[in-house]
Amino acid sequence: MQLNPDAALRRRMLLAGLAMAAGPALAQGQKFPSRAVKIVLPQPPGGAADRLGRMVADRLEAQWKQPVVLDNKPGGGVVVGTLAVVRAPADGYTLGLLGSSLSINAVQRKDLPYEIKDLQPLARVGYYTVALVAAANFPANDIKELVALAKKQPANSISFGSNGIGTSAQVAGEMLNHMAGIELQHVPYNGAAKMYTDIGGGVLPLGFSVVSSAEQFIKAGQMKVLGVTSAQRSPLYPQWPTIAETLPGFEAVNWAGFCGPAGMPKDLVRQVGDDLLAVLKAPDMAKALAAMGIEQAPQGPADFGAFIQSEMKRFAAVTRPLAVQK
Repeated sequence: MQLNPDAALRRRMLLAGLAMAAGPALAQGQKFPSRAVKIVLPQPPGGAADRLGRMVADRLEAQWKQPVVLDNKPGGGVVVGTLAVVRAPADGYTLGLLGSSLSINAVQRKDLPYEIKDLQPLARVGYYTVALVAAANFPANDIKELVALAKKQPANSISFGSNGIGTSAQVAGEMLNHMAGIELQHVPYNGAAKMYTDIGGGVLPLGFSVVSSAEQFIKAGQMKVLGVTSAQRSPLYPQWPTIAETLPGFEAVNWAGFCGPAGMPKDLVRQVGDDLLAVLKAPDMAKALAAMGIEQAPQGPADFGAFIQSEMKRFAAVTRPLAVQK
């Protein structure tokens, strides 16, 4: 039976209305993720954060049954990569693997194109073990000998490298200067790979480094450890003394965690946070992280957000007297 034109029009309008009404329900019922998820890293490939990101991405991919890809966006003292996360849609499909530089930059820099509130904390992973490493033939073998050596030489005649301005590695060096009463010259690198080459080649005497990424050079006898930056000896590397054993009160930790752009729906924040924690708390994860020089210390969205705020307060207190480059 053929409908008259008016009836046909009414039928099409009714069907269109039903489809529009069903659309939001279908979208809300759609399981996340339904397509590839991107993890932005503000560091170049090959470093400790890159290895951590790839390991978590592989496990999330297995859990979500969707591709999870890494997008390295180094530059600007991690600002370039962080900004990419801030500007992404708040739909859970862009996450950032960030670190201590997030809270350091928030305290030290007035030129940031974003604020902490522009990010949604999702899950903290834990802490990298960071050490002051030196070329194998460097005349000092520990922090006490380094301080004595630096005080005998002109200011800024000994340099230390870091993986960039505004990183915990740079802050560690500036704290060492302040607390020891010495003047080491800061040399920022865009990532750690070139810094290791320069230390091994005799171009740079010292550098603050995530131990896991420098470990091959240490084991090969090209570098040695003068001290680690945590308040207590690392349970992963208890053979190395802390800088605090020579300079009481010294502490410069480097944490890692995942954030998304602000504005993510609460239920999505909860799901992504829970999924990340499920990966991070897997029975074999502590051992896998330890092999990368990372102390496991997972936190969910609320606790991680409070931790970031507490870190900002701590860095504001310890860096106030320092002439930290911007």
